[in-house]
Amino acid sequence: MAALLPSWAWVSGLTVAATAAVVALAVQADHGPRPATPAAHTRPTASASPTPSTTPTPSGPPALPEASGVGRRIVYSVGTHRVWLVDATGQSSRTFTVWAGTVDPKPGRYSITARTATTVGSDGVKVEHIVYFTAVSGVNIGFSNALDGSSPPPANGAQTGGIRLHKEDGAALWSFGDYGTKVSVVE
Repeated sequence: MAALLPSWAWVSGLTVAATAAVVALAVQADHGPRPATPAAHTRPTASASPTPSTTPTPSGPPALPEASGVGRRIVYSVGTHRVWLVDATGQSSRTFTVWAGTVDPKPGRYSITARTATTVGSDGVKVEHIVYFTAVSGVNIGFSNALDGSSPPPANGAQTGGIRLHKEDGAALWSFGDYGTKVSVVE
Protein backbone atom coordinates (compact mmCIF):
# COMPACT_ATOMS: atom_id res chain seq x y z
CA MET A 1 0.00 0.00 0.00
CA ALA A 2 1.41 3.39 -1.02
CA ALA A 3 1.99 6.02 1.66
CA LEU A 4 0.25 9.38 1.35
CA LEU A 5 2.48 12.39 0.78
CA PRO A 6 2.52 15.03 3.52
CA SER A 7 0.68 18.28 2.70
CA TRP A 8 3.93 20.26 2.46
CA ALA A 9 5.07 17.95 -0.36
CA TRP A 10 1.87 18.65 -2.34
CA VAL A 11 2.25 22.40 -1.83
CA SER A 12 5.91 22.27 -2.87
CA GLY A 13 5.08 20.24 -5.96
CA LEU A 14 2.30 22.61 -6.99
CA THR A 15 4.57 25.63 -6.43
CA VAL A 16 7.29 24.12 -8.65
CA ALA A 17 4.74 23.30 -11.36
CA ALA A 18 3.24 26.83 -11.25
CA THR A 19 6.70 28.43 -11.42
CA ALA A 20 7.61 26.26 -14.42
CA ALA A 21 4.38 27.28 -16.18
CA VAL A 22 5.05 30.99 -15.56
CA VAL A 23 8.62 30.68 -16.87
CA ALA A 24 7.39 28.83 -19.98
CA LEU A 25 4.80 31.55 -20.66
CA ALA A 26 7.39 34.30 -20.11
CA VAL A 27 9.77 32.67 -22.60
CA GLN A 28 6.92 32.29 -25.09
CA ALA A 29 5.87 35.94 -24.61
CA ASP A 30 9.48 37.08 -25.06
CA HIS A 31 9.42 35.62 -28.57
CA GLY A 32 6.11 37.28 -29.50
CA PRO A 33 5.48 40.37 -31.66
CA ARG A 34 7.59 43.45 -31.12
CA PRO A 35 6.43 47.02 -30.30
CA ALA A 36 5.06 49.40 -32.91
CA THR A 37 6.43 52.43 -34.66
CA PRO A 38 5.84 55.60 -32.65
CA ALA A 39 2.63 57.34 -33.73
CA ALA A 40 2.33 61.06 -34.26
CA HIS A 41 1.29 62.94 -31.14
CA THR A 42 -2.13 63.66 -32.57
CA ARG A 43 -5.43 62.00 -31.89
CA PRO A 44 -6.16 59.41 -34.61
CA THR A 45 -9.36 59.98 -36.54
CA ALA A 46 -11.86 57.23 -37.24
CA SER A 47 -10.37 56.84 -40.72
CA ALA A 48 -6.78 56.86 -39.49
CA SER A 49 -5.25 53.52 -38.76
CA PRO A 50 -2.84 53.07 -35.83
CA THR A 51 0.43 51.45 -36.73
CA PRO A 52 0.27 47.67 -36.18
CA SER A 53 2.47 46.47 -33.35
CA THR A 54 4.41 44.11 -35.60
CA THR A 55 6.09 46.91 -37.61
CA PRO A 56 9.81 47.03 -36.76
CA THR A 57 11.36 50.39 -35.95
CA PRO A 58 14.98 51.37 -36.36
CA SER A 59 14.88 53.73 -33.37
CA GLY A 60 13.02 51.36 -31.03
CA PRO A 61 9.67 51.67 -29.31
CA PRO A 62 8.51 54.84 -27.57
CA ALA A 63 9.72 55.04 -24.01
CA LEU A 64 7.41 54.08 -21.20
CA PRO A 65 6.05 57.33 -19.69
CA GLU A 66 7.70 58.44 -16.48
CA ALA A 67 5.60 58.31 -13.33
CA SER A 68 3.38 55.58 -14.78
CA GLY A 69 3.60 53.42 -11.67
CA VAL A 70 5.66 50.38 -10.73
CA GLY A 71 5.38 46.65 -11.21
CA ARG A 72 3.19 44.69 -13.60
CA ARG A 73 0.60 46.98 -15.21
CA ILE A 74 -1.10 48.31 -18.31
CA VAL A 75 -0.15 51.92 -19.10
CA TYR A 76 -2.45 54.04 -21.29
CA SER A 77 -1.39 57.48 -22.55
CA VAL A 78 -4.45 59.62 -23.30
CA GLY A 79 -2.33 62.16 -25.20
CA THR A 80 -0.50 59.77 -27.52
CA HIS A 81 -3.19 57.05 -27.70
CA ARG A 82 -0.66 54.36 -26.87
CA VAL A 83 -0.69 51.37 -24.54
CA TRP A 84 2.26 49.61 -22.91
CA LEU A 85 2.06 46.17 -21.29
CA VAL A 86 4.61 46.27 -18.49
CA ASP A 87 5.97 43.14 -16.79
CA ALA A 88 6.74 42.70 -13.08
CA THR A 89 10.29 44.01 -13.57
CA GLY A 90 8.98 47.30 -14.95
CA GLN A 91 9.98 46.57 -18.55
CA SER A 92 7.54 47.11 -21.43
CA SER A 93 6.90 43.78 -23.13
CA ARG A 94 4.62 45.25 -25.83
CA THR A 95 3.39 48.65 -26.95
CA PHE A 96 0.86 49.69 -29.56
CA THR A 97 -1.36 52.56 -30.66
CA VAL A 98 -5.12 52.62 -30.10
CA TRP A 99 -8.26 54.51 -31.15
CA ALA A 100 -9.77 56.41 -28.24
CA GLY A 101 -13.47 56.74 -27.55
CA THR A 102 -15.07 60.15 -27.12
CA VAL A 103 -14.83 60.00 -23.30
CA ASP A 104 -11.29 59.80 -21.90
CA PRO A 105 -10.44 58.37 -18.48
CA LYS A 106 -8.82 60.80 -16.07
CA PRO A 107 -5.11 60.26 -15.35
CA GLY A 108 -4.69 58.02 -12.34
CA ARG A 109 -4.34 54.48 -11.09
CA TYR A 110 -7.07 51.91 -11.69
CA SER A 111 -7.54 48.13 -11.73
CA ILE A 112 -9.37 45.85 -14.13
CA THR A 113 -12.82 45.38 -12.62
CA ALA A 114 -14.63 43.41 -15.32
CA ARG A 115 -13.90 41.33 -18.41
CA THR A 116 -16.33 40.30 -21.15
CA ALA A 117 -15.38 37.92 -23.95
CA THR A 118 -17.76 39.38 -26.57
CA THR A 119 -20.57 41.93 -26.81
CA VAL A 120 -21.83 44.76 -29.00
CA GLY A 121 -20.11 48.08 -28.31
CA SER A 122 -21.97 51.34 -27.73
CA ASP A 123 -21.09 52.17 -31.36
CA GLY A 124 -23.03 49.09 -32.58
CA VAL A 125 -19.88 47.15 -33.55
CA LYS A 126 -19.39 43.57 -32.33
CA VAL A 127 -16.35 43.61 -30.05
CA GLU A 128 -14.30 41.07 -28.13
CA HIS A 129 -11.69 41.00 -25.37
CA ILE A 130 -13.38 43.79 -23.41
CA VAL A 131 -11.45 44.79 -20.29
CA TYR A 132 -13.11 47.48 -18.14
CA PHE A 133 -11.21 49.58 -15.62
CA THR A 134 -13.28 52.70 -14.78
CA ALA A 135 -16.33 54.80 -15.63
CA VAL A 136 -16.63 58.53 -16.30
CA SER A 137 -20.04 60.19 -15.90
CA GLY A 138 -21.79 56.84 -16.34
CA VAL A 139 -19.76 55.85 -19.42
CA ASN A 140 -17.79 52.61 -18.94
CA ILE A 141 -14.16 52.88 -20.01
CA GLY A 142 -12.28 49.83 -21.25
CA PHE A 143 -10.14 48.27 -23.95
CA SER A 144 -11.59 46.09 -26.75
CA ASN A 145 -11.12 45.10 -30.37
CA ALA A 146 -13.68 44.73 -33.16
CA LEU A 147 -14.40 41.11 -34.13
CA ASP A 148 -13.85 42.02 -37.77
CA GLY A 149 -10.65 43.96 -36.98
CA SER A 150 -12.10 47.28 -38.16
CA SER A 151 -11.47 50.72 -36.75
CA PRO A 152 -14.36 52.41 -34.94
CA PRO A 153 -16.72 54.51 -37.03
CA PRO A 154 -17.20 58.20 -36.15
CA ALA A 155 -19.15 58.56 -32.91
CA ASN A 156 -21.73 61.00 -34.38
CA GLY A 157 -22.01 62.80 -31.05
CA ALA A 158 -22.39 59.62 -28.97
CA GLN A 159 -20.39 59.23 -25.78
CA THR A 160 -18.19 56.16 -26.12
CA GLY A 161 -15.64 54.91 -23.61
CA GLY A 162 -14.25 52.04 -25.66
CA ILE A 163 -10.55 52.26 -26.38
CA ARG A 164 -10.33 50.18 -29.55
CA LEU A 165 -7.29 48.04 -30.34
CA HIS A 166 -6.08 46.11 -33.37
CA LYS A 167 -7.23 42.49 -33.16
CA GLU A 168 -3.79 41.04 -32.28
CA ASP A 169 -3.20 43.75 -29.67
CA GLY A 170 -6.64 43.09 -28.17
CA ALA A 171 -5.78 39.40 -27.79
CA ALA A 172 -2.45 40.29 -26.14
CA LEU A 173 -4.05 42.72 -23.69
CA TRP A 174 -6.81 40.18 -22.88
CA SER A 175 -4.14 37.57 -22.04
CA PHE A 176 -2.12 40.07 -20.01
CA GLY A 177 -4.90 41.80 -18.07
CA ASP A 178 -6.86 39.70 -15.61
CA TYR A 179 -9.14 40.93 -12.80
CA GLY A 180 -7.21 43.26 -10.52
CA THR A 181 -4.40 43.99 -13.01
CA LYS A 182 -3.24 47.58 -12.53
CA VAL A 183 -4.06 50.16 -15.19
CA SER A 184 -2.13 53.42 -15.12
CA VAL A 185 -3.59 56.29 -17.16
CA VAL A 186 -1.21 59.15 -17.97
CA GLU A 187 -1.47 62.32 -20.06
